[in-house]
Parts: sequence; structure tokens; C-alpha cells
Amino acid sequence: MSYTITEKIFNKHVKGEKVKAGDFVYAKVDLALGNDVTAPIAIDQFKKLGAKKVFDRKKIVLVPDHFTPAKDIKSAAQAKLMREFSQEQHIRHYYEVGRMGIEHALLPELGLIEPGKLIIGADSHTCTYGALAAFATGVGSTDLAACWATGYCWFRVPATIKFVYTGKMKKWVCGKDLILYTIGKIGVDGALYKAMEFTGPVIKKLPVEERLTMANMAIEAGGKSGIIEPDEITYEYVREVILRQDVPLRKKTEMSLRACRERWDELKSDKDAVYEARMEINASDIEPQVALPHLPSNTVSVSKLKNMPVDQVVIGSCTNGRISDLRVAAKILKGKKVHPRVRCLIFPATQAIYLQAIKEGLVEIFVNANAVVSTPTCGPCLGGHMGILAKGERAIATTNRNFVGRMGHPESEVYLSSPAVAAASAVTGKITHPDAV
Repeated sequence: MSYTITEKIFNKHVKGEKVKAGDFVYAKVDLALGNDVTAPIAIDQFKKLGAKKVFDRKKIVLVPDHFTPAKDIKSAAQAKLMREFSQEQHIRHYYEVGRMGIEHALLPELGLIEPGKLIIGADSHTCTYGALAAFATGVGSTDLAACWATGYCWFRVPATIKFVYTGKMKKWVCGKDLILYTIGKIGVDGALYKAMEFTGPVIKKLPVEERLTMANMAIEAGGKSGIIEPDEITYEYVREVILRQDVPLRKKTEMSLRACRERWDELKSDKDAVYEARMEINASDIEPQVALPHLPSNTVSVSKLKNMPVDQVVIGSCTNGRISDLRVAAKILKGKKVHPRVRCLIFPATQAIYLQAIKEGLVEIFVNANAVVSTPTCGPCLGGHMGILAKGERAIATTNRNFVGRMGHPESEVYLSSPAVAAASAVTGKITHPDAV
């Protein structure tokens, strides 16, 4: 039989007969993630189950990133509960403030994500890891608790929609624009409970960081996951990340490019695999995109927005807080000033990214431009802290959602864009094409 990459991953994680899209399965999980919002609920459910010990202390990841550094007493208590559970269960991958980052940027950076893994997280943007050819998806806190106890989780194997990107990307267009354009075409439920498989010559040239952005926003189209077949770019990224860690010599030997090919090349959809649908997108037609309130699917080309003033610019998040995103923002902001009517907030996604931005002089550029640089945190993305909008205010952000009240007051507005558009808008005080600054 023929299989998609998603079906192949599930077949490596279930016992018995081969499974296909639509089958209900009980699958072994390689990594189970929680944060300071969702993990406390899972901890409570774990204890109600009567469980005493997690299935594998090395396969659980806990990251306090949503309301940390703690914004109030309640958030401090949430983080404390997770910290104490980590100590009690001897969780290897617990990352405290100062060592942490925004979870979906942190895990790939630490080498915890590899092709072919099956990963769940009590956070909808867990689908980010599909950029590295893993099947990764968000689950509820109760399912997370059950997985902590058993090492397994139930799924309905999703059917796959294949998105083929052809053509040539224009100047300033990046992965964020590709995914915003795609969501604009199919809608916020256009891939409901489907695996979104991104492929084609454009994707094959796309850097991993931009692939991560695309997979991150699969959920905004209703997708169960986003996934990209592994290739030389994947192997080189995974190899370099793992070799940066303190790993034994045996592991380093396993990480040769040849070994990566031999291990993961089979993780590709068969030519005659069955897809739910196929959609071809010509990237040559795509200009920098902006998603208008109040849906990520409400997209237009930035050039169509004239004299749209903004009060706040947010550059960062698990979607666009990586070092390449900060470099783009710095390129535009260098030697310029943020418009005096605008607040520009920049969030490096991890401590390592923050440090790299310092070493490269990016932080100095941001500060000289009158932007504010924050410690890694989800912060304003979910309306948590560090940049809440008041009634009537408008923000343009490199985040992933712009629902009503997402970043603060229900009568505020959030527009989504790439780092280039966001940085240009910070300079002019209105939503602006990067070529205009």
C-alpha cells in the first residue's frame, strides 16, 4: 500500500496492522509538552488518575513561557505548581526563566525535535514541529495527563491536503506571507482536522526557520498538523542543532549527513499516496501579506492598505521571534526611529536568540531606534502581559492570531504580518510595505 508521510509516522507508533487516514489509533508518544497555562491542569488530572510516576521523565517537556516572568500572584502560583511537579517527578526537560524560551522556538533549538517523532503538546501551536518532519499536534490538558501516565495518546489519523508552492518569491516575501496567503485562500476551517503537507520547489528552498513559521500556523486553517518532508536542509539543521548539545560520541556519529539520509529519507509520501485534496499556489503572485481583524484568513496584500495608523508593533512570538526574524527587523530599523506615536516591542523567542541578537548588535539597533526589547515570553500574543492593548488601539504583530480581544480590549484591533512589514510600520506609524522606508 501507499502512504503519506503522516500515515507513515503513525504506522511507526502503533501496534498491529497498518493504519490509514480516518483510522482511530492509540499511539506511542515520543514527547509530551506542557506550559504554565496548560500543565497545571494536566498535573491536577494526573493526580486524579491516581498516577504516581510519569511514563518517562526524559520524554516530558515543561516550559513556563506564557505568563512569565510571573505577571501576578496567580501566574506565580501556576509556575510554582509546575516547578514543584518537575522536581517531584525529576523531569529532565524543565526550563526555568533564564534558561527557557517560547516553547515552540525552544524545543527545536535544543535538538528535541527530529523527523519521524510523534509529539503532543497542550498548546495548539505544537504543530510547529512538523517543519522538521515530525507529526506534532495540540491536545487538551486531560489527554496530556493521560499520556504522562501511560506514554500513549489516542488519535484519528488525519487525511492530508497537499499544498504545492511553485514560482519565485518576491523581495520581502517570506514563509509568513506564504502561510497567510494560503489561509486567506482556504479559510480558518479549510483544513479542519487535516494534515497540511507543504511541498514544491519553493518549500525545498525555504530555510528551516521559515518552515517553522508555516507549520506553526497550520492550526489557523483548522489543521490537525502542518508537515514538510525531510530533505538536506532539514538534515543539516537537525544535525547542527544536536551536535551543539552535550551528546555522546555515538550520537555524533549517528548525526552524519549520510546517516541522516539513511535514517529519515523513507519519511516521504509515496508518489501514489491518497490525498484529501491538492492545491497549487504560485508564489510569484504573492506580495507581503497582512491579515486584517478579526481572522488570520482575512488577508490582503500590504500595498492595498493606505493610511492605516498603528499604536503598537509587536515583533516576536513562537511564529516570528527567531534570529532571522530579528535580523530582518534590524535591517529595516537600522539608522531610523520608531514613529513617536508608536510603541515597538521586540521579543526574542529564546535566551540563545536574545544572546545572538546582542552579539550581532541587533539589540543596540533596536534600542537606538526607540524600540523595547523583552525577555523571552509569549506576553502580548495571547493578551497575557507586556503589551496589552487598550480600547480603540490598533497593533500590527508578527504573532499568529488576531481574534477579537486577542491582545487586550475587545474593541482593539490586531493585524498580522511578517517582521519586515511590522518593522516598516513601526517607522512610519502606519501599515507600510518594507520598500517604502
